Amino acid sequence: MTVLENEAAVRTGSETRSVRPGAARRATLTGLALALTATVVWSGSFVTSRALHDSVPPVQAAFWRWVIALLAVAPVTLPQVWRQRALLRRHWRFLTLASLLGVTVYNTLVNQAGLTTPAGTMGMIMAASPTLMVLFGRFGGGGERIGVRRGVGMLVATAGVLTLLGKGDPTALFRLDLSGGGLWMLAAMACFAGYSALVRRKPAEITGPAFLFVTFALGTLLLAPAYAVSLAVQGGFTPAVGTVGPLLYVGIFSSAVAFFTWNKAIALVGAARAGAVYYLQPVCVALLSLLLLGEHTGPVQILCMVLILGGVVLAAGVPRRAGR
Repeated sequence: MTVLENEAAVRTGSETRSVRPGAARRATLTGLALALTATVVWSGSFVTSRALHDSVPPVQAAFWRWVIALLAVAPVTLPQVWRQRALLRRHWRFLTLASLLGVTVYNTLVNQAGLTTPAGTMGMIMAASPTLMVLFGRFGGGGERIGVRRGVGMLVATAGVLTLLGKGDPTALFRLDLSGGGLWMLAAMACFAGYSALVRRKPAEITGPAFLFVTFALGTLLLAPAYAVSLAVQGGFTPAVGTVGPLLYVGIFSSAVAFFTWNKAIALVGAARAGAVYYLQPVCVALLSLLLLGEHTGPVQILCMVLILGGVVLAAGVPRRAGR
């Protein structure tokens, strides 16, 4: 079985009988580890987006993020892009839509939200995106079968996220102020969920590195007109340690590293199971805030983290045998 055939066999997250139990288990573990890596890295990006809110305009921050990401991935991806150029041209519509959602719009909305929204709130809103991933996958046709165990796990994790967002008061969920930055984050969440559902449908012949470079390049080109308008209206920013450092982080780690690991995780275990791991994002943000910013974590936050962790264990559990 070739690498592409093996990837296609396990990409739905429910291992097929053509894959040996041991190989399926290893693929699942690898996929979950990659999804966790992306989730941790992206948790840090909410902090950096918030750090740039008063020094770099949102569109300019997004533009330079992807320029840096392109430079980071070009040496290892360009040879594959050249070899697959005819295939990539054939799927240009799919690639353009994925680029628009995952590169051009998503990160720009996150940066816009960072102008007025705390990093922790941004992370908590984004943690609801796995539910949309499942819905987009199901309504788009060919979605993944969730199953009872995974469904219960997603419900438990969602309950933990909602309770965390409501600060322990269930009625507070109906009084949340989602104006301004909150609305930007809701739109960003929808774009990311749509992008993840699209990655699930990536033609198997297109390799991950080639897909990564092309979506980064197309997304940057689509963002260029808005960047030019931002320069004309808002002016540029002054490069300094406080601006270049965060841009390097989001360009290299949150883009080149995290998007590659996330896309590979979806190919191995499917969007639903990778999305279950993404529920851990508010936990990661809270831990990073505690370690880096000294922010207090109370009993309610700890209880919510336990709920989220328990839900993730159920929803993203490693199967013991093929066909489970």
